[in-house]
Amino acid sequence: MMKTAKRETFEVGDHVAWNSEAGHVGGTIVKVHTMNFDVDGYTHHASRDEPQYAIKSDKSDHVAMHKGAALAKLRG
Repeated sequence: MMKTAKRETFEVGDHVAWNSEAGHVGGTIVKVHTMNFDVDGYTHHASRDEPQYAIKSDKSDHVAMHKGAALAKLRG
């Protein structure tokens, strides 16, 4: 029997980091999507089991969309 790793879930207000083309980026989760949604003509796929997170960058007004597997929670 194969064990599955527990996926970490995140909430609005959590401070997280992820890798981007520019290196490590940090930001704060501003919305949790649990259904498919469109941004700039692109459909992001999300569900209750695999939500996508809207994250506002610490260094700019940019909001990025990522699945939880791409994120790491930061302390404080």
